[in-house]
Amino acid sequence: MKATSSSSALLMQAQGNPGGGKKKKGGGPPGLIKPSITDTMKLNVYADNWFMLYVNGRLVAVDPIQFTPHNVVSVDFLPEYPMTIAVLAKDNADPKTGLEYGSSIGDGGFVLKFADGTVTNASWKAKSFFHGPINGDTANPQVKQELLPANWWGVDFDDSTWKNAKEYTVEEVDPKQPYFENDFEGAKFIWTDDLALDNTILFRTRIEKSEWKQRWNTKPDLDVTGAPLK
Repeated sequence: MKATSSSSALLMQAQGNPGGGKKKKGGGPPGLIKPSITDTMKLNVYADNWFMLYVNGRLVAVDPIQFTPHNVVSVDFLPEYPMTIAVLAKDNADPKTGLEYGSSIGDGGFVLKFADGTVTNASWKAKSFFHGPINGDTANPQVKQELLPANWWGVDFDDSTWKNAKEYTVEEVDPKQPYFENDFEGAKFIWTDDLALDNTILFRTRIEKSEWKQRWNTKPDLDVTGAPLK
């Protein structure tokens, strides 16, 4: 009799019996407006060789392939304006010599396009934090490195002293096939002044859209602060 009673109680709870204490999921207070998938937009990113992308201080995309094959990363995200974009981009280079494949000098390149028309170009800020081999010396390679500044991905980070990025042609960067299969129309490949010897770059820009109004009135409760620096 006791076993039968317990089994019946469990069955009633599994079926959502009100007496079983099962709480209705979702919903919210009256007047609550949540963002929907139609509020999101797509971004495309191609990096030679790797990147991390932040929007308004939140990590949005990371290249899942550290080296090769080169790939295009496409994700949907929820935009909010003004929009601060911060990127860590790395060319493949040995941290002690600046060389790739043991004896060669590589070159970088980064390009991005958002569905709202945001693209990479010379208006972005760029700063190198890893340069080498100095003077292109492959026989006695030496490098110059700086630590990445704290909160470089933050909205309130001061990049006012950084130089503007330099634009490069598709021919100069020589992207691989996935690039040509995706929409990068209007976007320019960018890097610092030295495409070959600057190996770790931070890019930043701010996108204003005065006519934009947030449709939803909710905000996340979860804490996703903190970011890896490697």
